[in-house]
Amino acid sequence: MNEPDQSTENPFESPQSTAGEEFENPPIRQNRSFWGLTAAQFLGAFNDNLFKQIVLLLFVAVPLADGTTKDMQWLATIVFSLPFVLFSGIAGYYSDRNSKSRVVFLCKAAEVFIALVGVCTFLIFAKTGLGTAVIVGLCFVLFCFGTQSAFFGPGKYGILPEIMENRDLPNANGIIVMLTFMSIIFGMAAAGLLKDAFGARLWVPGLVCVGIAFAGVAAAMMIRKTPPADADLAFDMSALTIPHDMRKLLKADRPLCGALFISCIFWMTAAIVQQSVNGFGKHQLLLERDALISYLVATISLGIAIGAAICGWISKGKLKWSMLRWGAAGITGTLLLMSWTNDGQHVLGYWGSLAVLTLLGVFTGMFAIPLQVFLQARPPEELKGRMIATQNFLNWVAIILSGVIYFAFTKLVHAAGWPICIVFLLTALFMFPVAAFYRPTATVEFED
Repeated sequence: MNEPDQSTENPFESPQSTAGEEFENPPIRQNRSFWGLTAAQFLGAFNDNLFKQIVLLLFVAVPLADGTTKDMQWLATIVFSLPFVLFSGIAGYYSDRNSKSRVVFLCKAAEVFIALVGVCTFLIFAKTGLGTAVIVGLCFVLFCFGTQSAFFGPGKYGILPEIMENRDLPNANGIIVMLTFMSIIFGMAAAGLLKDAFGARLWVPGLVCVGIAFAGVAAAMMIRKTPPADADLAFDMSALTIPHDMRKLLKADRPLCGALFISCIFWMTAAIVQQSVNGFGKHQLLLERDALISYLVATISLGIAIGAAICGWISKGKLKWSMLRWGAAGITGTLLLMSWTNDGQHVLGYWGSLAVLTLLGVFTGMFAIPLQVFLQARPPEELKGRMIATQNFLNWVAIILSGVIYFAFTKLVHAAGWPICIVFLLTALFMFPVAAFYRPTATVEFED
């Protein structure tokens, strides 16, 4: 089928595949829908991290009535993460029952209104300070941002196989992951700069979020309309967690179930590492400037962007499990390097840690791309949205669990009198079995 002329058509009115008719998607460079989706994702991730980081910077020292301060970053983290556990199942059901292009558009439109509520909350903050009402308001906005992202996820990843040929999925995922982590870096950096520049007038950065949200809506309108995967899909209470049909699929497809389990281990490990880096910089390297600690975290994201790009380029339209195996071995090795001490002193120091954490990010990107491609392409068309939703649900349960594990690790380290960097070694124990024993061979059908 010839490629539709999208230059003279509204993207929400452009041709779509119908029953019994195949729609041949253009390659990545000419795929307007893919670049619209990529831009929408980039802007959304930037907004999430910009707003969340501003809130974290406020919550790190919440003033109390007795003149002291209290660190309430944990509250912001839980509030933002909770919607992914509560709504991922419903989001997957909604994504499969409706046009995923419409789901993406509605999510981006909702982001505009959420950002406007954030501006109103910051206006109250400018007049009253960080009181209870403002804390509740900011938590509400964070919860809404998390909810919007929870619904955006299944549509975003589920629509990729619909607007692209399977042979382009590895490269497409590499591009999206690379740009997503770049947006995370830029969003976190911009948050500190804007907070320093405007102080209590945080409604100005809030307006920046509104503008970015409007740009995301425009990007979403570039995506061609896609048909629902299963317009007659009936709602079932199991959609609140893992739907019955997904349980049946995972029970029958052991490679898919195994990949989902490995995905949970990966994200739990990643979340422990992020917390460990903050503790390592503050308590072992004794860094006085929080910006220096942020650089340690940012280098991981930079490395992930590089690793994702490398994996997408090397894959050349194929699923290469060798990238995952190299990634798992690299993650384990770099975590062990981060735990290297000599007479209680960290061998790498600050600059060596920056280099090793960048390598950790590179190996993380190499690990994540094949796994994500397999989880996207393996399920049948009518279950792809619910597959991503199930993955999101279980991954975020694992991320919440990471807080408990990190707490236990730090208690063990302090009780034993070890330096805090030993937490990296303990975390490597989760990835070592993956690197040593996980040898997937299952494939997905990629068209030539």
